[in-house]
Amino acid sequence: MLLTKFTDLGLRILLYLTHQERDLPVTIGEIARQFEVPHNHLIKVVNRLGKLGWIQATRGRTGGLKLSVNPASLMLGDVIAQLEGHTELINCAAQPCALHGNCLLKSALDDGLRAFYQQMNRYSLTDVTKNPTGEIIIRMHHQFVGGASVPVSPLSS
Repeated sequence: MLLTKFTDLGLRILLYLTHQERDLPVTIGEIARQFEVPHNHLIKVVNRLGKLGWIQATRGRTGGLKLSVNPASLMLGDVIAQLEGHTELINCAAQPCALHGNCLLKSALDDGLRAFYQQMNRYSLTDVTKNPTGEIIIRMHHQFVGGASVPVSPLSS
């Protein structure tokens, strides 16, 4: 299963906001520069994350983004399922298939998808932002505030 770019960006935003240990708000522009992604793509993702209640977005000159839930309560399987919107990998009824109703492939794929989400739910946002990931995110925040807006290599000090 390949995650969509939308889900990838949603996960990156959540990761980045998990280690927000500064007074300045995190902006969409900052995230766009840090991850080298188009600002317009992020707006759509931020809106969705806000509607899901996972982030709070404040408009205006002093506005920005912040996580509005405990990262330990955000399970990756649930996040991915919400952002992907997949309830099934194939829809046998959408395109007529001579095997429809007599094929075990759909149920095997459905079992696999359920297993994937269950496996991902073994991890919370907190789990995947432990070190070294957390340290890198914190460095990204510090370097951005200090004037550097380029991505931080995991090997840089």
